[in-house]
Amino acid sequence: MKVRYSCVTCGRTLDADEVVYECPHCARETAGLDKESGFPRGCLSVPFMPAEAYRKGDKAEVFSFLPLPVTRWQSFPAGDTPLVLPERLRQGSGFRELWLKNDTLNMSGSLKDRASLLVAEQALAHGEKRVVLASTGNAGASMACVGAACGLEVILFVPAAAPRAKLLQSLLYGARVVPVQGTYDDAFGLSIAFTRTFGGINRNTAFNPFTVEGKKTVSLEIYNQLGFRAPNVVYVPTGDGVIFSGACKGFADLQAAGLIDKMPLMIVVQAEGSNAIALSWKNDRETVIPATSTIADSLSVCRPAAGAMALGFLRRGPGRAVEVTDAEISTAQADLAREAGLFVEPSSAAAWAGFMKDRGNLDPGARVVVLLTGTGFKDTAAAEKLVTMPAPCAADLQSAARLLADTYGIRAEMD
Repeated sequence: MKVRYSCVTCGRTLDADEVVYECPHCARETAGLDKESGFPRGCLSVPFMPAEAYRKGDKAEVFSFLPLPVTRWQSFPAGDTPLVLPERLRQGSGFRELWLKNDTLNMSGSLKDRASLLVAEQALAHGEKRVVLASTGNAGASMACVGAACGLEVILFVPAAAPRAKLLQSLLYGARVVPVQGTYDDAFGLSIAFTRTFGGINRNTAFNPFTVEGKKTVSLEIYNQLGFRAPNVVYVPTGDGVIFSGACKGFADLQAAGLIDKMPLMIVVQAEGSNAIALSWKNDRETVIPATSTIADSLSVCRPAAGAMALGFLRRGPGRAVEVTDAEISTAQADLAREAGLFVEPSSAAAWAGFMKDRGNLDPGARVVVLLTGTGFKDTAAAEKLVTMPAPCAADLQSAARLLADTYGIRAEMD
């Protein structure tokens, strides 16, 4: 199975039958460089090579855009998630063409199932039964979920501070979880060292080029679901830059295939406390931040693995970055739940917060898609801070009526 790769840093291409993670030239050139000097070098992309059946009329045949066959979709149906028409949010925001791509309905509750399925196919195609990765929670739970369906051993390195619900999810699926006393970046480096020493396929985002390929399918689906049209604007919650890069690459591949005329305006949304890509875009130079602080743990990254790729898409445009506070993220999480019936984790809520903060820069008639990437059930501790559970009342109507009146202002007159 020969795959062509292109280096995001130096532009060199290589064709390989074996698994390749990074550009060998850039890996040699950057060996020993200070990691604080910039984003990782030698990140590989897979150029779009149109297959014979990549389209059916105006419809994009999603799997034909991928570098290897997807044979286990029925065992693990990643993707094919709904594009939600949020009537109340449309009315409240004034945007009549507003859509929410609800990827919380993937098998593990996260968009990252799209990448995990493709990595599972990669592993099985190469006769490998072990997949290794680092994660703050979602990618690990996703890979563990796919691993359970496909019979793969998953070894997961996580920062010890990762949300407990996500770690329990991974353990329940059968992953071998290794909590690390350190950051996500520490877990990331350790997982790569483990793979190089003990073998297995490494699923780390951006490090494995197939993760971007898997995530680009969300854009192909959006195109199909909008009646074979691209949106005008897409808001993407962004940490390490892989989901953003994948979403951009999906639309770029549609353009290369002749299915759309131009790229949508692609908007990076980052938490103010984890804003390496946003800072790099504003400063026009790569900026590694020393530490992160945000309730959106899935976006918490100091040195984004796909930072260079994401910046490349932003610079080629059209694109820009928006930063949101933790308070804005919490408000957005509550609004999505109460106005659209969508319970999302803080990282997904960041995308909605970004739209609400940035909407004054848009034409109200624009076709806008907000990407929701993970379910709120993965981080219930964050949601608990948004609500208060009333103390129980006595089991009689008078007590229940008093509770409703005192707590919610609901007056229930009794005969």
